[in-house]
Amino acid sequence: MERELTLMAVHAHPDDEVLGTGGVLARHAEEGIRTVLVTCTNGEQGDGPGGVKPGEPGHDEEAVRRRRLAELRDSAVHLDIGHVELLGYRDSGMEGWEANHAPDAFANVPVDEAARRLAGLMERYRPQVVVTYDERGGYGHPDHIQAHRITMAAAELTGIPDKLYYTAVPREGVREMFAQARELGIDLGGDEELPDDFGVPADQITTTVDVGAYADRKRKALQAHASQGDSIFLLRLPEEVQLLVFGTEHFIRHPTSRVQPPTPETDLFAGLR
Repeated sequence: MERELTLMAVHAHPDDEVLGTGGVLARHAEEGIRTVLVTCTNGEQGDGPGGVKPGEPGHDEEAVRRRRLAELRDSAVHLDIGHVELLGYRDSGMEGWEANHAPDAFANVPVDEAARRLAGLMERYRPQVVVTYDERGGYGHPDHIQAHRITMAAAELTGIPDKLYYTAVPREGVREMFAQARELGIDLGGDEELPDDFGVPADQITTTVDVGAYADRKRKALQAHASQGDSIFLLRLPEEVQLLVFGTEHFIRHPTSRVQPPTPETDLFAGLR
């Protein structure tokens, strides 16, 4: 019997599902493909009320956890995600934060332990396509790196995914966004020169998916994560710049994927349907 077509996205925190994969989750759900989001942590190291940061007076990890998981549920509705699975690990915080040292932080959990739990979800849903971060976690966040590690281990353990992808940010696209923002007189703040390790060159990207039709859903999903103001600034950009951010999603297909259709691809399920 044929397996139901299934996309599984493995993310580190509530809100990570939106920018890199929100469009493909919404698009494939509309196409009748089963969508599964695995969120590894509860987001306790996110902002508290009024933007208060971890370690500052008024930051309550338990209250932040409850708020962020509620926001995740709302985001999933906007993206029409069929199944949300929570691994429930403690947020490790950004690299260098005190939370990095907590023994129960996700980044400190033995990879094989967390991978076995994720493998159980892969065995339940049997996804043909799995998406997560690259080995740098996109930008070096300890929890993103750990999500990469457990996804790779679970995929190897189960042998289930036919295609494995990393989310990708094209350096050239970010430069274009900065340039367009400057032309419109928008101050993005800070140094607009990209760090040497930010994003990936365009020639490394194997798959680019047009999700412009789902940009409004991504906006609403991001708005659902209102407690995390650091990412909401994107919603204050003009529509032209937002479309650059929300309208296209980029991926790198892992070379061990069993299904290897010609690149560039425009569909994560190319070769599977």
